[in-house]
Amino acid sequence: MISYLFLQHYWWIIVSLLASLLVFLMFVQGGQSLIFTLPENDLQKTMIVNAMGRKWEFTFTTLVTFGGAFFASFPLFYSTSFGGAYWVWMAILFSFIIQAVAYEFRSKPGNVFGKQTFDIFLFLNGSVGPFLIGVAVATFFTGSRFSLNYSNQVHWETQWYGLESLLNIRNLALGFAVLFLARINGLLYLINTIDDEDLVKNSGKKLIINSLPFLLSFLFFVISLVLSSGLTSDSTGTVTSENLKYLHNFLQMPVVLIIFISGVVGVLYGIGISVIKKSRNGIWFSGSGTVLAVFSLFLIAGFNNTSFYPSSYNFQSSLFIRNASSSLFTLKTMMYVSFIIPFVLAYIWYAWKAINNSKITEEEMYSEEHKY
Repeated sequence: MISYLFLQHYWWIIVSLLASLLVFLMFVQGGQSLIFTLPENDLQKTMIVNAMGRKWEFTFTTLVTFGGAFFASFPLFYSTSFGGAYWVWMAILFSFIIQAVAYEFRSKPGNVFGKQTFDIFLFLNGSVGPFLIGVAVATFFTGSRFSLNYSNQVHWETQWYGLESLLNIRNLALGFAVLFLARINGLLYLINTIDDEDLVKNSGKKLIINSLPFLLSFLFFVISLVLSSGLTSDSTGTVTSENLKYLHNFLQMPVVLIIFISGVVGVLYGIGISVIKKSRNGIWFSGSGTVLAVFSLFLIAGFNNTSFYPSSYNFQSSLFIRNASSSLFTLKTMMYVSFIIPFVLAYIWYAWKAINNSKITEEEMYSEEHKY
């Protein structure tokens, strides 16, 4: 007999995995944010756009899947966050909409707006999207000012409806960490997939420049996280604040701590071999590390009786895995559907390899019929 508690934790793991894959796939956004500073000419810019354009649908699809899985498994979070912090989520969604428009029309005949307009769209999505997603995820730890009544109707206690999260330095730190991590992974992907020595050399230089702000913002967030308090609940459902809650979560779940450390080491190793050894395979280490690190952060946000969406206004309104999930029937039915995920991942890997069968070259940009 599958218990309700098992299904709730199972679906938090699925959501966490999708979130970690999404952060890795945002290397597309990271590459887009560099289209005005990395290339030396229009040809190199076209090569960058096409390198990212071949993967943008993976990111977009994962974003939609992540949102759908979160909504179906934890609908109370979806209604609370989207019902209150909607300006942040609307800005995120709008940035991805203009990305799709840009890739669709950038090189179409009769483009009356010119490529420059759509390049700006790509830059905005590449810069705003990862940053705001990082800020939104940070509120899983720092909390938001909301309250729920007996009917679970949300009341947002500020008139900024999510934009107030931009005033929290910890939220900003994770926002910048996600942004610069996306840029790092974007550069590593370009180094791996483009056959242009000048562009690869410039990418290596930009990699060093972007690594420093990433490390500073990420370290600040992690240190502040393990030193901060978090909300927990007892057997009666009473919510209280616990000092060093997230440090306790790491120590009480050593497997998650190992996953987190392995992820951080993977990211640093991917950067290191690319800078020091001039390796072109850093994306695989950094990408794997990104998935592991983000996955572990989501686990400590929700496991061990931790509120994954704390209310800084009314502790008792805070959301936990147990009180924000769907019904037993819904979670069980979705669990059977989730068994197809390995087959979907296998198809994605096959499609990825097929698309990356050969590196992007200057000659291809002149001869390719379909260019972004």
